[in-house]
Amino acid sequence: MCGIFGFVNYLTPRTRREILECLIKGLQRMEYRGYDSAGVAFDADINGKEIAIIKKTGKVKVLEDEIMNMGNGQLDFDVEFKTHIGIAHTRWATHGVPNAVNSHPQRSGPKNEFVVVHNGIITNYKDVKQFLIQKGFEFESDTDTEVIAKLIKHIHENHPDLSFREISEQAIQQLEGAFALCMKSVHFPGECIATRRGSPLVVGIKSKTRLATDHIPVLYSKDHRPCNRGSNIVLSRDRTESTTEFCPLGENREVEYFFASDASAIIEHTNRVIFLEDDDVAAVTDGRLTIHRMVRNLDDSSAREIITLKMEIQQIMKGNYSSFMQKEIFEQPESVINTMRGRVHFDPDMIILGGIKDYIPEIKRCRRLLLIGCGTSYHSAIATRQVLEELTELPVMIDLASDFLDRSTPIFRDDVCFFISQSGETADTLLALRYCKQRGSLIVGITNTVGSSICRESHCGVHINAGPEIGVASTKAYTSQMISLVMFALVMCEDRISIQPRRSEIIQGLRQLPDLIKEVLKLDDKVHALAQELYQHKSLLVMGRGFNFATCLEGALKIKELTYMHSEGILAGELKHGPLALVDKAMPVIMVCTRDNVYTKCMNAIQQVTAREGRPVIVCERGDTEIQKLSSKYLEVPHTVDCLQGILTVIPMQLLSYHIAVLRGCNVDCPRNLAKSVTVE
Repeated sequence: MCGIFGFVNYLTPRTRREILECLIKGLQRMEYRGYDSAGVAFDADINGKEIAIIKKTGKVKVLEDEIMNMGNGQLDFDVEFKTHIGIAHTRWATHGVPNAVNSHPQRSGPKNEFVVVHNGIITNYKDVKQFLIQKGFEFESDTDTEVIAKLIKHIHENHPDLSFREISEQAIQQLEGAFALCMKSVHFPGECIATRRGSPLVVGIKSKTRLATDHIPVLYSKDHRPCNRGSNIVLSRDRTESTTEFCPLGENREVEYFFASDASAIIEHTNRVIFLEDDDVAAVTDGRLTIHRMVRNLDDSSAREIITLKMEIQQIMKGNYSSFMQKEIFEQPESVINTMRGRVHFDPDMIILGGIKDYIPEIKRCRRLLLIGCGTSYHSAIATRQVLEELTELPVMIDLASDFLDRSTPIFRDDVCFFISQSGETADTLLALRYCKQRGSLIVGITNTVGSSICRESHCGVHINAGPEIGVASTKAYTSQMISLVMFALVMCEDRISIQPRRSEIIQGLRQLPDLIKEVLKLDDKVHALAQELYQHKSLLVMGRGFNFATCLEGALKIKELTYMHSEGILAGELKHGPLALVDKAMPVIMVCTRDNVYTKCMNAIQQVTAREGRPVIVCERGDTEIQKLSSKYLEVPHTVDCLQGILTVIPMQLLSYHIAVLRGCNVDCPRNLAKSVTVE
């Protein structure tokens, strides 16, 4: 949930101002991952023999202001470093309250000999801490991360002949849980170590000359051999042209490395990146990058590929919008086109999903489909379950990943399990994926992040192509997830003659969808006026059924996330079984009712609400005067095919939650206590 960033410049002169600005900008790009506190560690002297640490409670802007204020004599911003390593961190608190002491970087002691930034949770930190206390170490913070820095120092004191990488490897072998780490030390100036297990970490490479290779072989730390089983030759790590390490070609050895939890923090510097895998240890020494592993596994890849990202810097900028969330809501006409681009062909009606096409025959033979996710991703599964059942004629089970794991759910080899996650790193979803994979089921990933853990560990999948989503509350990823699952359902029924009219209707609905979304976004002023009437209430009920039930759940979640109001998404069919007791003239109620197969039943629910003096606000189809007569206010959306209607009805709820949050003075992009990528259980 935290964001870590590291910057290494080797033989590339940078002033301290440039280095600190780079670190701060990297944190700002990842602030959606956590914003309780922030900190940086950098060289206090030109030789890297002293490390300075600055930490502040609050958002990255507070840290930036503190650093800039230190330019009045405390820090020399103009001193130039040919080689330097800086690390930085923005925190989402898990162990210890948000304050400067608990902020990262965490240190090994008062002399800052070893400093660490960490994303994740160390589950056995109490045992390690107790061991270190017995060895005479004193702890100053309540964090689990501090044990890492002190454990590394303990190993160094007992084995001073070991390299920084070897010390780090010895330390991480003692750790349990999930982590991504970036470390530096006064004892090893010019060296940086980064490693991951369960939490994401990406390495960016920037060089003025052509890269020596597109792949970096994996070294096994006990013998320093690459992982090619046929090779018996020990490759020297000291050879300047060794293929076991990365460096630029030619005499110009200038290179910069960037370590980050998310590629969005790197893209403005370079688009050449390596996605580290679990238990990889990346070491930079004298400008050379090597990747090591402690244990050789049968399914290990022999190298890590240097990938060219297609992300553009404009995609992670706000542009003319006041917040990322507002920008992402209004990007949905384009994001749904990107989700369908190259996949949906309208003349003739054809769907091609390249990521899963080779697995379709196997999926058609399966026992059942399981859709597993958390939060908004789970709601996208609810939204598409009905159409999946209709078009595939297979049982479709949906589960919250955390509950799925708690129940130790029976999984069979002929199950097909879909794992839905915007980031591709959601901890519960990833653990559920591994649980199912161990039991032999086919794994399908639905993600928005290339190179994410779910992408790499799935057998096949669909990349939703919604573009970077920075706002903590998901908007455009939800609609793109829905479309991706609908496209899968359409692929599954392409050879069924009896269902072709229905299939063609849905495909034509997809064709019209971007224009219909633009029409819905024109409701913004009307939604803002509605928000002004609702924002002072303490509670809000959202009701619907059928294809629109997911809209109610998602709308209520957005209101809770952004406005801190109590809100509940209620299945209208359950109204008489308890929720009706909440309805009176003072309780705001939003009801979603479109002309589908449950329209009459929704009308009955609306009449039950009005009979109890409720004054419902109704989201309905354009021109539906019959239902508008029963409302106190209404929002009209265009008509489309029933299984896509939820995409149009959810957008007014996204806009409503946004406007209420603004009126209540809430931070729209960074709601309290939350973070974007939930990489801990």
